[in-house]
Amino acid sequence: MKTVERSVLVQAPPEKVFGYLNDPHHLLEIWPSMIDVTNVEYLPEGGYRYHWLYKMAGVRFEGDSRTIEFEPNKHIVQKNTGDFVSTFDWKFIPENGYTKIWVKAEYEIPKQLLTKLAEPFILKLNEREADFVVANLKDRVET
Repeated sequence: MKTVERSVLVQAPPEKVFGYLNDPHHLLEIWPSMIDVTNVEYLPEGGYRYHWLYKMAGVRFEGDSRTIEFEPNKHIVQKNTGDFVSTFDWKFIPENGYTKIWVKAEYEIPKQLLTKLAEPFILKLNEREADFVVANLKDRVET
């Protein structure tokens, strides 16, 4: 498993940031390589289950995501299955009127990419994608 961690300080309360990110429909606004989110279903214990389409380095992937841990305004863990197996661990930490968003993504590099591209290139793509996601999340919530 590979890992990417990022954090960003957002000028908004945890409730606002958490509420925005918890809705899978918003992923299309902040995640550059996310193509589509469909079959969104609210889970009684909190969070969602949904189907996603994603494109990386010209290769299209699809799969399903499910919230496996849910603590309102504090913590979300999402498990992805399908073509791109991964887990996203999001934490929302209040800091003097701001919210520190911390995310750790653990993922397996899909075999289709390894036959096409070198692993260091794929790792760099994922790091840049993580930078874009947290920056876009900050921009969307602060405006």
